[in-house]
Amino acid sequence: MRRPIVAGNWKMHGSRAENARLVEELLAQAPASAAADCVVCPPLVYLQEVGRLLRDSLFVLGAQDVCADTQGAFTGEVSAAMLKDVGCVYVIVGHSERRLLYRESDQLVARKFAAAHSKGLIPILCVGEQLADREAGRTREIVARQLDVVLELCGAGTLERAVIAYEPVWAIGTGRNATPEQAQDVHSFIRGRIATRDAKIAAATRILYGGSVKAGNAAELFNMPDVDGGLIGGASLKADEFLTILAAARRAE
Repeated sequence: MRRPIVAGNWKMHGSRAENARLVEELLAQAPASAAADCVVCPPLVYLQEVGRLLRDSLFVLGAQDVCADTQGAFTGEVSAAMLKDVGCVYVIVGHSERRLLYRESDQLVARKFAAAHSKGLIPILCVGEQLADREAGRTREIVARQLDVVLELCGAGTLERAVIAYEPVWAIGTGRNATPEQAQDVHSFIRGRIATRDAKIAAATRILYGGSVKAGNAAELFNMPDVDGGLIGGASLKADEFLTILAAARRAE
């Protein structure tokens, strides 16, 4: 059975004081153990400090982005080896905000996935369509294109140590979210797409839903057969809400 996972993406929020308060609240309210993996992805400058605060807890550290190159004259970039060195276990690649705001191509995302995987990090590969694509009936086309570039560069075998997150762009930060049935439809499609290359890996790959997941809708989403947890944005900045979402993933296991 696939172990659920809940990953909190703090995006560009927080300060040393705010982070310390949030982590304190998370640790005070968290269960002693969890039936789901729980990842916290703070901004880059706070990774090491948050990692220290989370040490010996059920939470593991993740980064929000990574450079596609291993080292060199890339001012402002951070390599997968550096993230690993400061304690990261996971890293998000291809988030819709990176694709849209910073014009990251499918090919660049695939290179970032490869770089992370090569250094032992677990990539959380984000795929998803914009509203115009959904309204035009192109959801599967867009998701397949984004996924296939990674599979062609890296091979399906790399998904043994990777996670996929389906994030409909029209549901991120808008208060809208895909219905559980809509999420399940795309998650099932993703799993089927992987199965054309390796059915065993497809069955084991964890696929998260990301798009305005909240305490009030998490359980219904996570109870879909191909939804293995969530990539959580704003709700991950509130300890009680984030832990309620984590509990929903545990119940859905």
